[in-house]
Amino acid sequence: MASISLVKGQKIDLTKGNSGLAKVVVGLGWDPVKSKGFFGGAKKNVDCDASAILLNSEGKLANDNQVICFHNKKSPCGSVVHSGDNITGEGDGDDEQIFIDLAKVPADVHKVLVVVNIYDCVNRKQDFGMIQSAYIRILDGSGSNELTKFNLSDNYAGLTALVCGELYRHGTEWKFAAIGEGTHSPHINDLAARYK
Repeated sequence: MASISLVKGQKIDLTKGNSGLAKVVVGLGWDPVKSKGFFGGAKKNVDCDASAILLNSEGKLANDNQVICFHNKKSPCGSVVHSGDNITGEGDGDDEQIFIDLAKVPADVHKVLVVVNIYDCVNRKQDFGMIQSAYIRILDGSGSNELTKFNLSDNYAGLTALVCGELYRHGTEWKFAAIGEGTHSPHINDLAARYK
């Protein structure tokens, strides 16, 4: 199956028609913008952190251990696992990945919200105007087949967190929605608090 490119607001069925798809990899990537200084294009490192917030049927976060991020890399049930922190955004391919075993996600979790925020953004005076080429993509469980990709191409200057997309239940199936909403949340805990 060829990858499907999404635009903001679009949704796609992940499991319908993909029989046997029980595991997915959520890949997130970004690059620092080259500065336009007199001496050329030096890049300033921006430490973006991807996280997954597990929400119930009311769209609420039941407890803090359902925020899967660089300091809490595994959900209590083991269905959502974070790959670890990438502090620069350098290199090709995904900068951070979140592994989701859809078959193991507890019945009371209806959405897996995927977000990115900038670490220590207030002290470093950084925002999403300092990154480029940001995207979220969904791959099959082996990580070898890209199912869908959403390029985060809006102007997010001045904003410090992005709600990239969500995987959500639809009956017995799982779907993905491209959200691409920027917000002011200096830390993942601030962003997660919006869902309590």
